[in-house]
Formats: sequence, C-alpha cells, structure tokens
Amino acid sequence: MEHNVSLISTLAAGFGLALILGFIAERLKLPALVGYLLAGIAIGPATPGFVADVGIAAQLSEIGVMLLMFGVGLHFSLKDLMAVKRIALPGAVVQMAAATALGMGLAMWWGWPAGQALVFGLTLSCASTVVLLKALESRGSLESMNGRIAVGWLVVEDLATVLILVLLPPLSTVLGGNAAPGASADAPLWRTIAETLAQMAAFVVLMLVVGRRVLPWMLWQVARTGSRELFTLMVIAVAIGIAYGASELFHVSFALGAFFAGTVMRESEYSHRAAQESLPLRDSFSVLFFVSVGMLFDPMTLVDQPLHLLGVVAIVMLGKAIAAAALVIVFRYPLNTAMTVSASLAQIGEFSFILAGLGVQLGLLPKAGMNLVLAAALISIALNPVMFAMIQPLQRWVLARSSFARELEARDDPYAELPQTTERQYLEGQVVLVGYGRVGRRIADALTERGIPFVVADQGRETVEALRKRGMAAVSGDASEPMVLVQAHIANAAMLVVAVPDSMKARQMADTARQLNPGIEIVLRTHGEEESELLRREQLGTVFYGEEELAKGMSRHVLQRFNADIPEGLSPVAAPAH
Repeated sequence: MEHNVSLISTLAAGFGLALILGFIAERLKLPALVGYLLAGIAIGPATPGFVADVGIAAQLSEIGVMLLMFGVGLHFSLKDLMAVKRIALPGAVVQMAAATALGMGLAMWWGWPAGQALVFGLTLSCASTVVLLKALESRGSLESMNGRIAVGWLVVEDLATVLILVLLPPLSTVLGGNAAPGASADAPLWRTIAETLAQMAAFVVLMLVVGRRVLPWMLWQVARTGSRELFTLMVIAVAIGIAYGASELFHVSFALGAFFAGTVMRESEYSHRAAQESLPLRDSFSVLFFVSVGMLFDPMTLVDQPLHLLGVVAIVMLGKAIAAAALVIVFRYPLNTAMTVSASLAQIGEFSFILAGLGVQLGLLPKAGMNLVLAAALISIALNPVMFAMIQPLQRWVLARSSFARELEARDDPYAELPQTTERQYLEGQVVLVGYGRVGRRIADALTERGIPFVVADQGRETVEALRKRGMAAVSGDASEPMVLVQAHIANAAMLVVAVPDSMKARQMADTARQLNPGIEIVLRTHGEEESELLRREQLGTVFYGEEELAKGMSRHVLQRFNADIPEGLSPVAAPAH
C-alpha cells in the first residue's frame, strides 16, 4: 500500500535542517531565526536537492502565525504600553509612515505601480518583535526603560500592521490587485470597508465582553482537573479555534483572531502558565513559519538585483534607524535611548513576511518584491546584534566629537532634578529608591504608610511625572549616572535602595553613593544566585535575592505554624552584609 509521506518528510527536513542551521547561527552569535530562514531556502524549490511540499509547509506556517500572534497577545500589556504611550504611539506611527514613504518612493523609482509600491513600503515599516525581544533579553535590557520604550513602540507597530492586514483585502482592487476571496465585485468600496470594519469590531467586542469572562472561567475549570495535558490542550484549542472561527464567522485574519485570543487569555490568573505550557508548540510551529518563508526565497535575487537589494537594506537599517532616533530626540529623551530604539527598529521580520505573503496573494506585490523583502530580512536580522553592539562605542564617539550631541545629552529636563519647592524632609536623612517597578512600588507603599521620606529615581519620565502629580519626590534618569543620584541628594541620604535587578549598574550606583556619602546604608536586589554571592563578597551592601527571600518567607511561615524556633537566618530583617 502506497503512503503519502509528504507531510512527514516536510516536517523531518524542516525541523532537522532548522535545528542544525539554527545551532550554527547561535554559535556565530546570530539570531537562530537566520538559520531557520536558511533552512527554508535549502529545502525550497529554488535550490537543488530535496524539495519539501510547499503547500503543506504553507498550511503549517499558518498554524505558526496563529500561535505566534497568540503568544504576542498573551504578553501584550495595555498597562506597559500606556506607561510609554507619549513616545511609543506617535513615534511608531510617524516612523512607519516615514519608512513606508521611503520604500514606496524607491519602488516607484524602479517603475512599479503605486499600489504595489505602497504594499512594498508597508512591508519595510514593521520590525520583528521576536528579534527585538531576543536582543534585549541577551543584554539584560528588557526591563530597562529603554527596553520598555522599544517594546512598546513595536507593540504599536504590531497593532497597526494587524489593522493593515484587515483593511488590505477590501482595498485590493482599488490598489490595482485581485479581488479578495469571497468579495463581491459589484459592491461599492465604502460598503466593503464598512462591512470589514464592522465585522472586525463585532469580533473585538465579542471577545472583550464575552471572551474576557468565558475563557478565563473555562481555563480555571480545566486547571481544577489537575491534568497538565488537558490544560495544554485547552490553550492550543483556544488559540487555533478562535483564530479559525474568527476567519470563518467574521472574515478577519487568523493573526487578528489569535492575537485577541491571547489578550483575553491574559485576563486569567493562569495566563503565565498558559504561556509556559504553549511555548514548546508555539516555538516549534514558529520555526516552521520561518522555514516556509525561506522556501519562497530565490537566492538569485542576490545576483540579479544587487543594487535593488542594497537600496532596500539601506531603508531598513539606516532610514528607519535615523527616523526613529530623530523622533526620540524630538521627544526630549537621552541620546542612549534614541540609539537603543533605532537599533531595535533596524530590521524586519515576521509581520513583514505575513504582509508580503498577503500582498503576493492579492497581486499587490510581485515575486521580486517578496524576494527583496526576504533578502533584506536575512541581512538585517543577521546584522542587528552588530547594531546593538555599536551603541556604546558610537555614543562615546559622537559625544567626543559633536558639541551638538553633548548639548542634547546635557540639555535641561524639568524632571531630571527636584523642584526648588521640595520639602527639606526629602533632602536630608531620606531613602533614595532607584526604580519604581513591581518591587520598587511595594517598597514605596511601605515607606509611605510609615511616614518615611524617600526620593524615587526612575528612567521613565512618564513615571516621574505621575509621581510628582501625586505629591511624591522623584527625578528621572539612569541612576548609574552620578548626576542622577546627586539630584536625588544622595550625599545627605540615610539609605540607598536599588530595586532594579541590574548588577552592573548596581555596582556603579553603590560606588557613587559611597564616594558622596561614606556612611550611607545600601540595599541591593538581584535576580540570580551567582550575582547575589558576588555582590555579598564585594560587601557593597545588604543583598536580597528573590528566590532566596521567597524560601525564607515560606520557611518562616511553616515554622511559625508549628511553633518552632526561627533561626536567625530566617528572621524578618536580614543582617547587613557590610
């Protein structure tokens, strides 16, 4: 009996080659994503040797898109976005418009029709969230203010791109492309767009009103069974089922359906577990998505159109970076923030592939355009770690040679120093609290309840502005820079509390505090056991390690319940390490 094993062969070749090339890419300090794309090229029809089933790979990639967008939705936090909304919202919109205009202008110079040029420009305007998160995590910058601004910026880009994916099919014929499947050729454009937006709005309302109540409740019921398999099955069924149902019933994209499934699932107290349980499957199908994209690439593009490719790469890596840096500087953020955001956006990835694929399907993007997008993605993703590595050396070089750059770095910021009207209790014997995140906020609440004066030093200007409106003393800036601690009056403070888990910057803060105030008490926070041991060995101050403190608290509770003696090491107040 003859068996059709094209699915198995496609999976075996895709996963196996992606593993090998992804491993090689990581060893070369490149994102594994580069290896996945190269694996797709190797098993694609444009290269000799084994050719995988393109049709099956395309369907598997659709599942990858669903799970990828479901993961984005699970990690999407409106609260985090609102914290940086003043720069992320206008910045992302203006930067996308600038990149689209550059790409559109270049394509029209090549002689492409306006509709195709517009879609091509749009594919160059959205950066990869996956690549950005990988870069920030590898540098320990994900929780920094620069990291939050960059992530917030890309979240806005993702939302804008999802809207473009929804509106592109009804606008296809107007832009010179093919009619979307199921679209009526006689219906006026305004009615088509209105129906599309109404269907999307109905789906969003249904998810926010009904889904926010039903899905967390269902997740809770499944979690009560204690079955890990059922819980994982529930998460995957919700992701794929809602994406498919949204497409069939409301005619919205799989991407949008899966994204809202993730955002609604986030409302559950089990959202973190849902993200963890779905991660292996999500990662696996995401790999297949990038492999299938690589299968569409024709390597001859590098030979046939080198100047075209050079222009596209210049837009992605230079045009977008310069536009983003200029916007951040206009919003009065430091040069380092501008350079971090610009490096974050100097690449294109998964959304560019999704948008380019839709453009090809609708006849709004030629095959040559898809090849240029894929080649530019490969190059920009491969060089993105270099862009991040250049931030510090380039910043030093610019500041050493440009008086204008030094003026930008040193210009007056109303939130970079305490107001003249600040009460004396915040200037002498106070606590200087660095960081107003989840940990810092709880420390601040405890100090407020007991009437202990403190000054907050945080990199978020919006955070500092909000604190001052509540009558709290706060300054904005990176506390590893001596002037920020000087503005917080560290010389007269009683204690420095570093509530951000960055050991390198914590050392700089401690050194500055000791120089300006030799008798100050210092309290530090760390994420890792090894870091905590090193800091204690250096006797910088009292060091708190998250898991260690959790274990102490739980042990103390257990011993109290059994009326046992509590050892000194488990006492509520840890002994200073200095």
